[in-house]
Amino acid sequence: MTIALTGFMGCGKSHVAACLAQKNGCFFFDLDETIQIGEGASVTEIFQTQGEASFRMLELEYLDRIFSDYADFPTDMVLSLGGGTILTPQCADLIKQNAVCVYLRASVDELVKNLEITGIEHRPVLAGTDDLRGSVAALLAERAPIYEKTADIILDVDGLSFDEVADRIIAATDNL
Repeated sequence: MTIALTGFMGCGKSHVAACLAQKNGCFFFDLDETIQIGEGASVTEIFQTQGEASFRMLELEYLDRIFSDYADFPTDMVLSLGGGTILTPQCADLIKQNAVCVYLRASVDELVKNLEITGIEHRPVLAGTDDLRGSVAALLAERAPIYEKTADIILDVDGLSFDEVADRIIAATDNL
């Protein structure tokens, strides 16, 4: 089974995916990291030099490649998606066809707290914002319906450790 984690930036997708992969003894891909390695540039650099539309097409290309290359692989896989990956309808379709999609739902307060800790300098859609809370709230309001529509499972993650979230995903997917 392939499990794809989606959610807003700062909800813990990458950390939870790594924890989940370790618990399941399977492969873990971070889509943003995979793109950065493949393109030899950071997500921020790609946004700055090629624009967001080009980055979204790279997400589709790399996502398709991951699913194609590992379609017949005899083990499970965990995939951490970028916060905006499923905004591209073709990406959402690929995920629905090839994975169990889990939306890690977090409140604006939780997201802002996490983003303040990790910093927003490597978050191109938040670059230059003077009002982090307002920007997060506005973007989340736009994206939440898409996350919910694409997800097979929705988990509220406020106040949970990465390990606790991983355990809840395991419990939720055991019967699938």
